[in-house]
Amino acid sequence: MAVPKKRKSASRRDMRKANWKLEAPTMVECPHCHALRLPHRVCPDCGWYRGKQVVKVEEK
Repeated sequence: MAVPKKRKSASRRDMRKANWKLEAPTMVECPHCHALRLPHRVCPDCGWYRGKQVVKVEEK
């Protein structure tokens, strides 16, 4: 069975684990109501997608 000959230092271990980070999701502006939404999805504020209203949204 293969076993590492030398132990990796804590610095090397921490540098490797430091590259895993969160990113903010990409948001685009809705062309109909100008609210921010995720790309390629129906706008949660107005219910429009690609120039058509596909979901009825209740008024607040």
